[in-house]
Amino acid sequence: MNPTLATWSDSYIDGLTRFRHVGPPDSGRATDDLNTWVARFAAACARAAEDATAFELRAAELQESWRDRVAPVRANSALDLLLGKLVGAPILTVATAAALIGRSFPATNAAVERLTKAGILRQLTVGRRNRAFESPEAITAFTALERRLASPVGDTRTSDPTRPVPSNSTPEYHPLA
Repeated sequence: MNPTLATWSDSYIDGLTRFRHVGPPDSGRATDDLNTWVARFAAACARAAEDATAFELRAAELQESWRDRVAPVRANSALDLLLGKLVGAPILTVATAAALIGRSFPATNAAVERLTKAGILRQLTVGRRNRAFESPEAITAFTALERRLASPVGDTRTSDPTRPVPSNSTPEYHPLA
C-alpha cells in the first residue's frame, strides 16, 4: 500500500467508498465520485514520489559524507561496495555484509573496521564472535522518512503523525522536511 494512503486513511476510505458508486454508471454523481478517487490516489502517488525523492537525496548525501570520511576509497573494493549498500542494510554482521557485496570475509571485515573507526558504523554486540553493526545515520534517515510519511503534510514538526512512528528524540535526528 502507498504509505501516504495509510496516512490519509480517512480520505482513502472515503474515496474508495465513493468509488463503489451505486447507481447509473453514467450519472454525474458517478463521474464526480470517480474523479474524487482518481484525484486522491494521484495526490497520494505524487506525495509518495516527493518523499522518495527526498529520501534518495538524503541517502546520496550520506554516502558522499561517508566516502569523504573514509577517503581514499578504491573503486570496486569491499569498502566501496559496502558504502553503496549501507543505506539499504543499516544493520549487519560481517558475514551478511560479505554476502551482500560478494567479497571475502577478511576484506569485508577490514572495510567494516574502517567504517567503525570513522564512526559510520557502531558495534552493537560485545565480543569478537557474532558481532553486529549499525549505521546510526542511515537509521536516522529511515526514521525521518517514516515520520515524514506518517504526517499528513509531510512534516511532524507542524502536523502530528496519524499513525505510530519511531521517536525523533535521538540526537542524530535530522528531518527531511
